[in-house]
Amino acid sequence: MKNYKIILAYDGTRYNGWQKQGNTENTIQEKLERILMEISGQEIEVSGSGRTDMGTHATGQVMHFYMDWKGTAEELLDAFNERLPEDIAGLSIEEMPPRFHSRLSAKAKHYSYSIWKSKKPPVFERKYVFRCEGDLDLAAMKQAAAAFVGEHDFKSFCANKRMKKSTVRTIYKIGFEETEEKLVLHFYGNGFLYQMVRILTGTLIEVGEGKRSPLDMAAILQAEKREAAGFTAPSRGLFLREVYYEDWKEREEG
Repeated sequence: MKNYKIILAYDGTRYNGWQKQGNTENTIQEKLERILMEISGQEIEVSGSGRTDMGTHATGQVMHFYMDWKGTAEELLDAFNERLPEDIAGLSIEEMPPRFHSRLSAKAKHYSYSIWKSKKPPVFERKYVFRCEGDLDLAAMKQAAAAFVGEHDFKSFCANKRMKKSTVRTIYKIGFEETEEKLVLHFYGNGFLYQMVRILTGTLIEVGEGKRSPLDMAAILQAEKREAAGFTAPSRGLFLREVYYEDWKEREEG
């Protein structure tokens, strides 16, 4: 059995998220496993680097799976892409060591969130942005974002109130990319809790709208209560951009 790693891009608009569920077959994982079974005639279980929510997109999701395949890796990727729907694509394939795991081997992830700030409706980007009415104070948002960089307990930014595992995570960097019509927030961290990026984004939007002060961020972290943070930004603006398998410091220094 060979261990294959595939990097995926997908538009999550019409799917009920990544993870297989008992009450629906309309998940990305379910669809990918059915296609791989068609190709190989084997029961294939795929593991993703993260369980993206319903409506969330990806340009760099990573999955791995074990398969008996006689052809080349590129031939497998071609067969895979031939059967995929038009809103999912396999971007690259690589045979990995047996112990490689798309989630457990990951060292860091990059998510982005797109905010539409123009008064003109986002006709062609409406499925991929969250539209904000009114101006945003970018300087205040950057000041607030700085409070999240580093190792913190992000329990206030986790939508799973029954979370029993540690809610401590490290954010390496939060970047801001602005154009005339759009503001894109970039989050880099060693891991993210359930809906954490969307709650961080909602909180930063409230700062930008003047509903919260940048100085409130420390108190929100210390509260360790979901109610202390801002709203959960809609999933349509969220993208999983890249998964890193090398140490973050080594990557930055390199």
